[in-house]
Amino acid sequence: MAADIHEQLTKYITDAHSIEVQALAQLEKAPDVAEYPPFEQALREHMSETERHERLTRQLLDERDASPSRLKDMIMGLGGKGFLAFARAQPDTPGKLLAHALSYEALETAAYELLARTADRAGEANVSGIAREVGADERAMMTRLEGCYDGVVEVSLRGVAPDELTDQLRKYLADAHAIEEQAITMLEKAPELSGDTPLNQLYEEHLVETREHAELVKERLDALGGDNSSVKDTAMRLGAMNWGAFFAGHPDTPGKLAAFTFAFEHLEIGGYEQLKRVAHRANDEETATIADRILVQERTAARRIEGMFDEAVAAALDAVGVMPR
Repeated sequence: MAADIHEQLTKYITDAHSIEVQALAQLEKAPDVAEYPPFEQALREHMSETERHERLTRQLLDERDASPSRLKDMIMGLGGKGFLAFARAQPDTPGKLLAHALSYEALETAAYELLARTADRAGEANVSGIAREVGADERAMMTRLEGCYDGVVEVSLRGVAPDELTDQLRKYLADAHAIEEQAITMLEKAPELSGDTPLNQLYEEHLVETREHAELVKERLDALGGDNSSVKDTAMRLGAMNWGAFFAGHPDTPGKLAAFTFAFEHLEIGGYEQLKRVAHRANDEETATIADRILVQERTAARRIEGMFDEAVAAALDAVGVMPR
């Protein structure tokens, strides 16, 4: 374990570099499948920003006589390419890509917030300044992506006949149920993984909401004559369990878990924003109302997690034996 805050800060910069490597792997081909011109343009513009972010994090490591982790960079790069292959295989590729892109930008935003706050504690103004500069770019990209929902739903449904919209809505509901099942599994494990931190109450409270979300979505599926996909639900639960194993292998789990849950909330936000629009097209105002209700709680949960980043940093540093400054 690192008992020196500067050593821990170097590890966080290495993590940030690996995240940028994965982002580049995704952005290389993502514009080709975006289909909605403003979405495509946002991705292409962010590619240039991301190249700069990768250079900045690499330069920070150079200044510390450190180097990027080849293993982490390789794994993250392959993960980025793997997601793109998954998105291409989906009938609503632009929609899946948009939700994932929003979530990934949220992950980057959280990572740079945690990096900046750790640098503040270490008295390293140069690192905190660059982290906040990059983080501002990631937040701006999130805003651009959230402006693409209407257009992306339009292109995702352009081949769907009016009498097939309800069937399409059932698929979106099944996806939402699978994501809620993953969220439940993750939030059930969060207090154990996070240790004794102030974030645990937040995780426990949102677990109650998330179980209600899963029930609401299932009720709408039942009402529409559909069914949740047991295959998707099982895969998503296993995904959450795998993330649990990943977090358990990192001693600074509280910080990483806060970043990941913040990102996951935005994956759900991206999905429900699209679900709501599909419901409106299918003239299913009850489903649209439920999506809006869930969205309020997901956005509130994201803001609450963000509001506790300082506590996440303190808990992460404590977990690795770094004394507070």
